[in-house]
Amino acid sequence: MNYTQLTSAIKGFAENDFPATVGSFTSADQIARFVQLAEQRIYNMVQLPAIRKNVTGNFTSGNRFLATPSDWLSTFSLAVINTANETSYLLNKDVNFIRESFPDTDATFYGKPEYYAVFDDNTFIVGPTPDANYATELHYFYYPQSIVTAGTTWLGTNFDSALLYGSLLEAALFMKSDADTMNVYKARYDDAMAELKQLGDGKNRQDAYRSGQVRYPVK
Repeated sequence: MNYTQLTSAIKGFAENDFPATVGSFTSADQIARFVQLAEQRIYNMVQLPAIRKNVTGNFTSGNRFLATPSDWLSTFSLAVINTANETSYLLNKDVNFIRESFPDTDATFYGKPEYYAVFDDNTFIVGPTPDANYATELHYFYYPQSIVTAGTTWLGTNFDSALLYGSLLEAALFMKSDADTMNVYKARYDDAMAELKQLGDGKNRQDAYRSGQVRYPVK
């Protein structure tokens, strides 16, 4: 389902074209907001491949800080790669631990970094301070481009039911719909999210060799 189809479905299910009623908040603006709120909720509830990104960077000798990507929200892993192309994953700690363990911020004799912490919205701090220039590899959580601007997304193509009913829930809140309507949308949304979680938090996080194939009890 692309965004044009999603917009038509929202209007059809809600039986509402959402005419502009508040200043310049147009019908298109209203529907876009419903969809974006639904996307945000879904991306924060299920571990999907679509919310993962990988970037490479560099530690600089003597500099204990590393900039985060502009779209970074949280970290899955941060690794340092030495000149022999050997990868070591840093352990996540808090800023106090790193400052207490490595109080001499100019000291580089400890070797390559072993720990990292979130220093602020734009920066990681690592310990010990890098003794050389190292390559880095960061896996992190971010919000993919919205279907509102992209036109098509992984979520819209593969799990449009969750996106549709999540958007309809937001639309129902906007319209102050009755409790029965809200409950129907909520039940359908919950069903779609249960299926999506089976994929993102279940099937995508195991392999058949070690975990066996997914089995459900037959009643």
